[in-house]
Amino acid sequence: MPNIKSAKKRVLVSKANYERNKAYRSALRTAIKKADAAIEANSPEAAEAVKVAVKKIDQAAVKGILHTNNAARKKSNLVNRLNAKA
Repeated sequence: MPNIKSAKKRVLVSKANYERNKAYRSALRTAIKKADAAIEANSPEAAEAVKVAVKKIDQAAVKGILHTNNAARKKSNLVNRLNAKA
């Protein structure tokens, strides 16, 4: 446990950031899974689900939760799967 006041603050701040990032990452994964399920089911809402997932991926990349190249790869894979089913 830290003894210095600023170190104690950093522990609290890093825990808050960790929790926020964890929640955002969970929502991102959920959106990707919904898009995958819609694509596999040939659902008419598949394009909309992919659009929502791509937006979440972009937001995660901007916030630093995903690396830029990782985000680009995820978006590319989603769109390619959608186009293959179409």
